[in-house]
Amino acid sequence: MTHLAAHPTTAQAGQAGQAQQSIGSLAVQIPGATAIFRKLKLDFCCGGQQSLAKACAEKGLDTDEVLQALNALEHTDKLPPAPSASDLIDHILQRYHEVHRQQLPELIRMARRVEAVHRDHPQVPNGLAQQLETMEQELLEHMAKEEQILFPLLKQGGHPMVVHPIGMMRHEHVSHGAQLERLAELTTQHQPPAGACNTWQALYAGTARLTEDLINHIHLENNLLFPAFEGQAQH
Repeated sequence: MTHLAAHPTTAQAGQAGQAQQSIGSLAVQIPGATAIFRKLKLDFCCGGQQSLAKACAEKGLDTDEVLQALNALEHTDKLPPAPSASDLIDHILQRYHEVHRQQLPELIRMARRVEAVHRDHPQVPNGLAQQLETMEQELLEHMAKEEQILFPLLKQGGHPMVVHPIGMMRHEHVSHGAQLERLAELTTQHQPPAGACNTWQALYAGTARLTEDLINHIHLENNLLFPAFEGQAQH
């Protein structure tokens, strides 16, 4: 009887490859990974040259469990086909609102560290932590208004008066855009200087991802969700 050799799945092969990557490279490639490494006390900055598998072995950690946690950070942007307003709102809440709440505290922590450790570097992003804190406060207030007032109204089918809160959200989106421009200035377009440490590289990879996510978030609301309800005021 012939036995067929078991071939690893694409996912398994991918995980095996990630396990052999250095912690430092994973910290830079996967926004949010730094929070996991910090929680597990895996040194991605000074000890970042070690492979993930070796670092986990030294700490007595299960490499597969760490890889699963890292893979859970990967977010899909795929929308359901022809989404209803309710489906679209649920997607926005899960893909963007929850993600922004995870992204910003870690970015603020890393920005504070980079500003402190590299304060004598000519390209240190002075004021970046403060900028991210301002953005976090504005976004939390903005998302709370959507979650508590606007989105429940839209899920009920809208209302002729809904054009007013939508107008306020559009106005605040313009402010978010201005904040993103300031963020790009502070990070030299999210490009770390030559020889930057892993934390600095991971910070700018994270600010780039935040920017991309926030732009997509605003696009879905401004160009897909809101127009479906703004016509109600005309009837």
